[in-house]
Amino acid sequence: MTARPLKVAAVVLAAGRSSRMAPRNKLLELIEGKPVIAHTASAALGSGAGPVIVVTGFEAERIGEALRGSNVTIVYNAGYGLGLSTSLRTGLEALPPSIDGALVLLGDMPGIESSDLNALIAAFKNRKSICIPARDGKRGNPVLWGAAYFAEMTRITGDLGAKPLMAKYPDHVIEVPIDSDGIFADIDTPSDFARLTSKP
Repeated sequence: MTARPLKVAAVVLAAGRSSRMAPRNKLLELIEGKPVIAHTASAALGSGAGPVIVVTGFEAERIGEALRGSNVTIVYNAGYGLGLSTSLRTGLEALPPSIDGALVLLGDMPGIESSDLNALIAAFKNRKSICIPARDGKRGNPVLWGAAYFAEMTRITGDLGAKPLMAKYPDHVIEVPIDSDGIFADIDTPSDFARLTSKP
């Protein structure tokens, strides 16, 4: 009997207050006529991951509007003001039980390509794998987490992601070479956004 293919979902974190871009919401800024969050969601939808869960919070209605017509599942995190960990928990709890792993994407990384996500999925061996993109010895995002870590990830609190678990399970981390700076380019400030949009 052949083993079934591993099922990988995507969780897009899009609930933050965008405080360093205030009064603008970085996820709704336009790049090539399309909101930043729509670029990130498109990369996930174009990959082998599914379902694609988008976690909203701050300005949830506007984020939902920006994603209208796309085949994503939107879940609302009422506790988004308590930090990133609450969005991670909300996204993971929305996944079907049959999922073997989840790509955790930051909503403000429009340079991510579907091919980058597929490279992580291709490197994913089992429910204990942690696949992280790397270039020139530097690790980036998103990270593909095996389902073996979901319970621990939902217990994280505050404005933290799951990075501490990587240090706890170093033997399970698989660095995946990605030939793109998109794995590093997130948007926190107006100057980050200007730098991203000024590239040829």
